[in-house]
Amino acid sequence: MGRPGRPGGAPAFRIGQGWDRHRLAAGRPCVLGGVAFPESPVGPEAHSDGDVVAHAVADALLGALALGDIGRHFPDTDPRWAGADSLALLARVRKLVSAQGYDVVNVDCTVIAEAPRIAPRADEMARALGRALGVGADRVSVKATRGEGVGPEGRGECLTVQAVALLQGRAPVDG
Repeated sequence: MGRPGRPGGAPAFRIGQGWDRHRLAAGRPCVLGGVAFPESPVGPEAHSDGDVVAHAVADALLGALALGDIGRHFPDTDPRWAGADSLALLARVRKLVSAQGYDVVNVDCTVIAEAPRIAPRADEMARALGRALGVGADRVSVKATRGEGVGPEGRGECLTVQAVALLQGRAPVDG
């Protein structure tokens, strides 16, 4: 049996935008885009593992289909999600997207942070995100910029990520 298509009349393409920010705290592990940065003395404060990249991408996917945000699906008030692997949450979101009759075309995300240095690990992050999304790394862009002393990112107080996702509907089904 094939995968279900999108409902008749639904748009062939959907675009979503995601944004997330986490405060940084000493002694917290730093995982971004599914990649550990053990050299970082600080990591995101969060109920889950704090992977702000995975969170922003999940929000972009959910937003594209008007399915709310990551907090609606995995609330920080629910102990089941304490310490959760954000890539596993992202994979669950991808399954929701698929169940709606859509596939991920591509994802583009920008990390705004003073540290850790993202560029040397961006390809590794793209591969990890691609695995969770069921697409090749050539469909996932990870890039970074710095606050250069301006704002909370520039002062090293937080990490912020912006993400955009393009989804394509499978052939419509009558219904």
